[in-house]
Amino acid sequence: MTIQEFRNEPFTDFADPAVRLAQQEALDRVTAQLGDRHPLIIGGEAVWTAQTIRSTSPSDPDLLVGEVASAGEAEALFALQAADRAFRTWSRTPADARARVLLKGAAILRRRKFEFNAWLIQEAGKPWPEADADTAEAIDFLEYYARQMLRLAGAQPVVPYPGEENNLYYLPLGVGVVHPPFNFPLAIMAGMTAAAIVTGNTVVVKPSVHAPVVCAKFFEVLAEAGLPAGVANFLPGDPAALGDLLTIHPLVRFVNFTGSAAVGSMLYEKAAKVQPGQRFLRRYIAEMGGKDAIVVAADADLDAAAQGIVASAFGFSGQKCSACSRVIADEHIYEELLTKVVTLAGRLKLGPATDPETQVGPVINAGAVERISRAIESGKSEGRLVFGGEASVSQGYMVQPTIIADVAPDARIAQEEIFGPVVAFMKADDFRHALEIANNTPYGLTGAIFTRDRANLEIAREEFHVGNLYLNRKCTGALVGVQPFGGFNMSGTDSKAGGPDYLLLFLQGKAVSERL
Repeated sequence: MTIQEFRNEPFTDFADPAVRLAQQEALDRVTAQLGDRHPLIIGGEAVWTAQTIRSTSPSDPDLLVGEVASAGEAEALFALQAADRAFRTWSRTPADARARVLLKGAAILRRRKFEFNAWLIQEAGKPWPEADADTAEAIDFLEYYARQMLRLAGAQPVVPYPGEENNLYYLPLGVGVVHPPFNFPLAIMAGMTAAAIVTGNTVVVKPSVHAPVVCAKFFEVLAEAGLPAGVANFLPGDPAALGDLLTIHPLVRFVNFTGSAAVGSMLYEKAAKVQPGQRFLRRYIAEMGGKDAIVVAADADLDAAAQGIVASAFGFSGQKCSACSRVIADEHIYEELLTKVVTLAGRLKLGPATDPETQVGPVINAGAVERISRAIESGKSEGRLVFGGEASVSQGYMVQPTIIADVAPDARIAQEEIFGPVVAFMKADDFRHALEIANNTPYGLTGAIFTRDRANLEIAREEFHVGNLYLNRKCTGALVGVQPFGGFNMSGTDSKAGGPDYLLLFLQGKAVSERL
C-alpha cells in the first residue's frame, strides 16, 4: 500500500469572509439538529436505554445539544462481549485494510470539518479557532496512525544469525477500553480509538458525559468508513457505575485513559490487580494532568513572552492539560512582564463560543465554575489579584481570565491543577532558581522557556523535567507527528501520543526462530 507522506491538516483561516460564511452555515445546520437522541452502538447495532445523558451547551445551558442513551452494567458486558467476538476476525485483518479505514475516516472528517467544528462549538464550548484545531488534530491522528501501522506491519528487522531464520512480529493485545476527556472530545477521543483499532485491537469507548454527542457523530464516521461491527463500541454512561467493570473485567486487556491525575491514579491501581480468570497483566496507558510553567529569563523578548503566556493560559479557557498555569519570571523583569500580560488579557473578548469574535469562551459546566471560583478565592489569600477573578452562570458558564501575582512556589494555587483560565505569577532570583521552581510540582507535562541566552536554552533542555518542552514559544498546541505528546511523573505514562512509538503500546512482540 503506497500513500503520500504525512502532512499536518492546515488550520482554517476564519478571516476569509467566504470561509467564515461556510462555518456559520454549518453552525446553523447543526443548531437545527440540536436535541436529537443518540443510541449506544454495540456490535454495530443501535441500543436504546431507559436512562439517558442530557448534554447541554456551555454557552447556553438551557440549550439541549442532544440526549444520549446511558449504559448500565448489562450494556457494558454486552459491549465487551461484542468487542471480543469482533477481535477474532479484526485481529487477522491485514494491516493495510485496517489502515484504509482510518484514511477513509480522515477523508470523511475533512469533508465534514465545518460540521464537526460546529458540534464542538455547541457541545464543548470551543471558540471557532479552538474547535477547528480540535477537528484538524483528529484528522491528523487518523492519517498519522494509519501510516505508522504500515511501518509496523510484517516482520521487523533483526540481526541475522547463521543457520537460522529469525523474525519479529507485532500482534494486537485484544479488547480495550478507551476513556477520553471532555476538553478534546473529538481529537483525543479519535486518536485514542484509532491507535487501538488500527493495531488490530477492538474497543469499548466510554466518552465523557460532558461531550457524548461529538463522540456519537464520530461513530457515524467510523461506520461510513467501513469499520466492521463490534470493532469499536459506543458506550456512554455514568463513570461511577461503569468504571470498575470496564477496568477489571477479565476481557479487558488494556485501558487507555486521558483525564485527571486523581481518576487516572485510581484506575491505574485497579487495572494493575490480577482478577480471577485473568491470564495477563493488563496494559495501562494514561495521559493525566499538568501544572505547566512558562519561565521568563531576564534577557527574554517580553512582548513575545507575554503573548505566549496569554495564549497558553487562556486558550479554551485554560481547559487544557498543557495550559500555562504558572509564570516564573526573573525578578528584574517581573513587574514589566506582569503589566504586559495584564494588558493583553484585558483585550481578550469573553463570550459565547458561537460568536466568531469570541476569544475566551465558557468553561464546561456549573461545577467547573464553582471549582475554579474556589481556586481563585484561595489564590487571593495566597497572592495579589491583578486581573479578572469574576465568574457567572447567568449567560453561560463564564470565568474571566484571571491573573494572581506574588504567589509562593508552594502555595496551593501554584501546586494544584485548576483546569481553568487562572495563572499564578511567581518571582525567581535568577534562571537556575526559576527552573527549581518550575520542577517543584508533582507533574511534568509541558513547559516553556523564553530567553535569548543559548546557555539557558541548553540548561533547560537538560534540567526542565517535562515531557514537552517549548523554547521561545507557547506551551500548548502540540502537533501530531511534530511534537509527540505525553508527560512525566503524575502527568501520566509518557505515552507520547502522535509519536512513532505510540502504537507499540497496543501491540505485543513475538519472535520466531527456525533452524535451517
